[in-house]
Amino acid sequence: MVKFEYTVDDYLPLSGIQHFQFCRRQWALIHIERQWQDNVLTVEGKLRHERVDDPYRLESRRDVIISRSVPVVSHSLGLQGVCDVVEFTSDPKGVALHGREGLFRPAPVEYKRGKPKHDPCDEVQLCAQAICLEEMFVQSIPEGYLFYWETRHRENVVFTDDLRRLVRESAQEMHDLFRRGHTPRVKPSKACQSCSLVDICLPDLMEKNQPASQYIQSYLDQD
Repeated sequence: MVKFEYTVDDYLPLSGIQHFQFCRRQWALIHIERQWQDNVLTVEGKLRHERVDDPYRLESRRDVIISRSVPVVSHSLGLQGVCDVVEFTSDPKGVALHGREGLFRPAPVEYKRGKPKHDPCDEVQLCAQAICLEEMFVQSIPEGYLFYWETRHRENVVFTDDLRRLVRESAQEMHDLFRRGHTPRVKPSKACQSCSLVDICLPDLMEKNQPASQYIQSYLDQD
């Protein structure tokens, strides 16, 4: 049985959990302070998703039904969003689908612009989608897939207990920060240079631990 921990008004965007894993400060700037800027990377990512996100396309390939732009929600995580693709594979232990004969096992598929990352941020987002689907279909989902445009390769992701625990802990921390309206400080890294919010976040300012007025004045003095 699903434990209802959040009301509809509490739901946060599911896609934000990927931002949260990448950088908690980036997530807070986007979802708490409502800041956002496009860069080349985010624009490319949007264009890639436009090729996938067609809610009126429903494909069948042998024993697989492919549904695109599927709205999902998890009452236990307090997250809602859209899966790029959900594949329903014929499985005797699966679930029934309206208008279709047989039983099918759902699996989320997420499309990413780059290549596989060293951190688990993409896997966490995919696992969160799976938890949503599990609650919606009352069906265990052991794995999903990440497709990377740069490598043109599809990665299999197993939803382990550790990964599921990370998803739940992250979602809980997101809700806590959102309720408090708190934007955390983080240690700057190389990833800051490709972040679309680098000019808003000012990672150099955090590293130097100086007031914003002094930081701005230092740039004025250089002119």
